[in-house]
Amino acid sequence: MGKPPINMDLFRTKSIAQMREAAANSGMAKTLGALDLVLLGIGCVIGTGIFVLTGVAAAKYAGPAVTFSFILSGLACALAGLAYAEFASIVPASGSAYTYTYASLGEFIAFIVGWNLILEYTVTASAVASGWSGYVTGLLLSAGLDVSHALTHVPADGGIINLPAIFITLLLTFFLIRGTQESSKLNRILVLIKLAAVFIFLLLAGPHVDTANWSPYMPFGAQGIAAGAAIVFFAYIGFDAVATSAEECKRPSRDVPIGIIGSLLVCTALYVVVAAVLTGVVPYTDLNNPEPVAFALRYIGYNLGSALVGVGAIAGITTVLLVLLYAQARIFFAMSRDGMVPANVCKIHKRYHTPYIVTVAGAIFVSVIAGFAPIGLIAEMANIGTLSAFTVAALGVMVLRVTKPGLPRAFRCPAVWIIAPLAVLACVYLMLHLPMETWIRFIVWCVFGCLVYFGYSYQHSILGHQKEEPRAKRKEE
Repeated sequence: MGKPPINMDLFRTKSIAQMREAAANSGMAKTLGALDLVLLGIGCVIGTGIFVLTGVAAAKYAGPAVTFSFILSGLACALAGLAYAEFASIVPASGSAYTYTYASLGEFIAFIVGWNLILEYTVTASAVASGWSGYVTGLLLSAGLDVSHALTHVPADGGIINLPAIFITLLLTFFLIRGTQESSKLNRILVLIKLAAVFIFLLLAGPHVDTANWSPYMPFGAQGIAAGAAIVFFAYIGFDAVATSAEECKRPSRDVPIGIIGSLLVCTALYVVVAAVLTGVVPYTDLNNPEPVAFALRYIGYNLGSALVGVGAIAGITTVLLVLLYAQARIFFAMSRDGMVPANVCKIHKRYHTPYIVTVAGAIFVSVIAGFAPIGLIAEMANIGTLSAFTVAALGVMVLRVTKPGLPRAFRCPAVWIIAPLAVLACVYLMLHLPMETWIRFIVWCVFGCLVYFGYSYQHSILGHQKEEPRAKRKEE
């Protein structure tokens, strides 16, 4: 039999019943509760953004008004998060926006969403692993230890290989393979450490806020706030990882919405408060450095506090990397189960009940990029990929309200015909404020994804084969 023609089957949708059955029979252990998911979201959202990005966004884009940049980004995420929460209550399956799009807008769009999510998690994890290496190397140098430049920097920076970045990626992969519950315990400990570091900063720096540092409050104008929001969006992308955990939740239709909304509320509040204190302690022009929070404490004379915050930052960045690697593997797992990527990588470990092959494969990609390649502006691709996924998810929840209004929804997005369109507008608005180079790379990546889809995924789609079999039988009869 020849290959089936490429037609409107590009938009074939997977039934909710199929997804629920696949999730129930996935073989993954269901060990996570609502608190675990809130901490999972905090683990991925509070990290690189609060310890690194806050200062950069203030110095280069928004000034003290970076607080509004975080509010604007947090609002966009909250609007999209409500759509995610409704989807999660309908489809308790791994894959987040990819899975939701497959159920609402069709296979081809779902593939592109999943393709962009893989890029998002891989690039972001590589950047975070490099950031972890930088913090650890700096801490060792501060302690007077001799650290090899060749073994801690990529070739573009005058080194040979970034070994610490590879080491932490492979170590966390080991924990992920051993089991989600074990990884969750590690995440809890590290989240508590980094939240303690944030509160130490606020306790020590808060009394030293000088409101004169907030003038001018908007040195780059409203355009600067919008540009800052597009950049700091990188700090929020972790909440999507909560949705990828649905198949390992005890009560996904209840716990995933709580995890998404709860972690977003906590993280937005912390970002705004830290940004306000940071720009009130140090002039925003001095904050363009890789450790602005620790720098601020040194600036006001708290060297010990700075060291404690530095340790907390390492813990924070570690949890971000842990959750990114976890989510990356779940996206791969969901796509491979559907035939979008080779199905033989979709295997669950008999003892640990985790998708070990895709976890290892994803970690290898991250290790190679983090160990040898300079990240540079490529990290901005994570923002545009995520914003595009959020946009599609918001559109998808409206489509399902029309096409399948009778579906049981444990959580319903309030005022969906207001919230979902606002989510689309907010995400598109932020996308339009990203650099043109980012758009070019994004388009190239999507074109490459189309080649993969038409060259492999369309022909190997499990759903496609299921729909072709009845047609073939009818022809024989």
